[in-house]
This record gives sequence, structure tokens and C-alpha cells, in this order.
Amino acid sequence: MSDVPTTVVFDLGQVLVGWDQTGPLSDEMSRAEWEEFAAAADFASLNVSADNGATVAEVVDRAARVDPRHGEIVARYYERFEHSLTGPIPGMADIVAELKGAGVRLLGLSNWSAETIHHAPVAAPAISELEDIVVSGREKLIKPDPAIFELLLSRFDLDPSRTVFVDDLEANVAAARRLGIIGIVFTGADDLRTELESLGVLDAPSGPVAGERTAPGGSPRR
Repeated sequence: MSDVPTTVVFDLGQVLVGWDQTGPLSDEMSRAEWEEFAAAADFASLNVSADNGATVAEVVDRAARVDPRHGEIVARYYERFEHSLTGPIPGMADIVAELKGAGVRLLGLSNWSAETIHHAPVAAPAISELEDIVVSGREKLIKPDPAIFELLLSRFDLDPSRTVFVDDLEANVAAARRLGIIGIVFTGADDLRTELESLGVLDAPSGPVAGERTAPGGSPRR
């Protein structure tokens, strides 16, 4: 089929690699204590600013201006950032390997700090199988801004109608779809595999031949 997608673009966090912001300081703060701090310091906003190109030093300074203790906690978070990464998302390394084996072009598009992105492939080696990654912190553009998707399409000369984008956030997928990209909201490897099979990007497993039944060991028998 000439219209089968030829490229799959993956988000990284919570798609190829797990992320838990409580990890870096888990030996100092309980989850409840971290959540209290995160609310008081508006950690979500600080994290977005790093993803959008602010340096770690700038993020720490911004937190410290509100409360010096916040700055100290944020500094330690980034010093131990690798402990926020919980490892590969189950089943995704297999999907990446199968896509690569089938000759599908593999790219990444992630909201991530330019100063911490190097930890990602260590925590989830399948990320190293991607041809390249557009990192928001390097580009100073962030999903769901359409500009970062336009940069992706232009930089890699992609046909949006034959490009699949996989992300765990609906807003990011919706932004991709508005540019004609095939968007999939990631909910797990099994569901993603089904979606990719339906698009013809992965081959669907063949079932038993009509008239056969499957033996307990898995081999078909007549």
C-alpha cells in the first residue's frame, strides 16, 4: 500500500521511558512532602520552563527568588535527575526493534531539558535506536506549539500524511493531527501495537488456518 506510513515519531517521557518526579529526592522527602513542595513552588511551571529552553541555573534561580529552600530542592532534583527515570516502558523496546527491522524511519519529539536529555537513552536504551530527536529545550519550542511540529516536518523532510506521532498527552496529539500528522494517544504498548497494525506499519500476527485448532503448546494442529 503506497499510503502506509513510513515514519514513526515517538514522544519519550511515559512513552519510551518512565518518569517520576519524586525519584531524585525520595530518600529525603516522602511522596506527600514532595507533592506539597511541588504545589508551593509551582514545580510544574518550573519544569515547563526547563523544557522550553531555560537553563537549570535559571530554573533554580527562579525557584530561589520565591523561597531559598525551593531553590535548594530544585537544584538537588537536577543534580540527581537520572533517578527520576524509572526505566523502559514495558513492551516498547520490542516495538521499536520491530519497526526498525521493518525499515520504518524512527524519530523522537520530546518536551525535555537540553541539559538532562542525555540521561534518557541510558534509562531506556531503545531511545538510542531513534535516528534523531527534536528536543524542546534545544529548540526553545515546546509541544503543543505547532511550530515544533513544523520544525520536525521540515528538518526531516517528512510527509505528514505518512508520519505517525505517538504521545501520551491528548493535547500534543491533537496539535499534530491539525497539521495532517497521524496522531496516536499512547496508553500502553499493546494498544499501540494494535494501532500500528491497523495502519499497516506493523504486520498483524497471522491466526490459525481455517479448520485448524491450536494445541496447548501453541502450535496449530488439524
